[in-house]
Amino acid sequence: MNYFSSHFKLGILGGGQLGKMLLFDTRKFDIQTYVLDPSDEAPCKIACNHFFQGDLMDFETVYNFGKQVDVLTFEIELVNLDALEKLENEGTKVYPSPKTLKLIQNKGIQKEFYIKNNIPTAPFKRYATLKDLVVDLVDSNIQLPFVWKCTEFGYDGNGVKVIRQTTDLENLPNVECIAETMVPFKNELAVIVCRNPQGEIKTYPVVEMEFHPEANQVEYVICPARIDDKVAEKARAIALNVSQQFNHVGLLAVEMFQTEDDEILVNEVAPRPHNSGHYSIEASYTSQFENHLRAILDLPLGNTESKVAGIMVNLSGAEGFSGDVIYENIEKILGWNGVTPHIYGKKQTRPFRKMGHVTIVNEDINEARRIAEDVKNTIRVIS
Repeated sequence: MNYFSSHFKLGILGGGQLGKMLLFDTRKFDIQTYVLDPSDEAPCKIACNHFFQGDLMDFETVYNFGKQVDVLTFEIELVNLDALEKLENEGTKVYPSPKTLKLIQNKGIQKEFYIKNNIPTAPFKRYATLKDLVVDLVDSNIQLPFVWKCTEFGYDGNGVKVIRQTTDLENLPNVECIAETMVPFKNELAVIVCRNPQGEIKTYPVVEMEFHPEANQVEYVICPARIDDKVAEKARAIALNVSQQFNHVGLLAVEMFQTEDDEILVNEVAPRPHNSGHYSIEASYTSQFENHLRAILDLPLGNTESKVAGIMVNLSGAEGFSGDVIYENIEKILGWNGVTPHIYGKKQTRPFRKMGHVTIVNEDINEARRIAEDVKNTIRVIS
């Protein structure tokens, strides 16, 4: 099929920042794009060929949107699976497949998939409601501390909480959830895997993630991870196995823990472009977004290796500010070598909302990390 400068139509479910960055590459290749998002102010609206406003969880909305395109992908997992299955059965190419998404969308099902397929992961218990978890805690069937996760609709640190005492469970929603054993780890790592329908598969280098202690959001992504080569090889091998077990097409971000004794445990996955791969726009031979396009269109995959060390700094809304966004001091970093800001196009800021990111590239990873700290201390996302 001729994808470029043609009548081919690519549909994207979700119009947030991931879609916006994906659209940079569709524009580069002159691929016609359709986007569906609930918000009339979605970041993607400025860059796609055709924008539609609608509910991603509504069957008719997703189905009718999908009937207009040749290939359908998504930048958010919270979409109507029944509509995707019907579209796929009627001949629309949907990547990743709804069969894959079914195993990932619910974190309880996802964790059970790891156990079934002998993929190393932290021990856990699944509960129909929070009340069931509390009963188990009272009966001493689970021990403090543990990590509580709602199985659906969590994002950017929402739906995850460390439970150190019983009162930490107060005000949590009474929904299906898991209680996961806290893992003593020394690093949080991630590997992005790209795979096309023919089975060609590549991994990006292992990255190291540093998290904000309060928001449970990634603050810095460091590539390459500052770990032993043998640990990196093990992480990439496990990520490849996870990808093959899920039989996914497109990108799969595999988040992992490196334990104190250098074992690798899979935390969770995301079947789409991911925050841990944003550095690749400037630092890699082929960005994660271009490789997602190549994969879902069954084209040869691009080189996933890095040209230079890269660090990504998330720009999140500062505490105490809500309203029309101002990127304070952004002009200062524009004069620094190897520093590239990406603004997502969200007009309203609020505490910890992801509003953009900055990539720092440098031959010296330690110098890049120092500059990243300066960037973090210079810019404030306020209103």
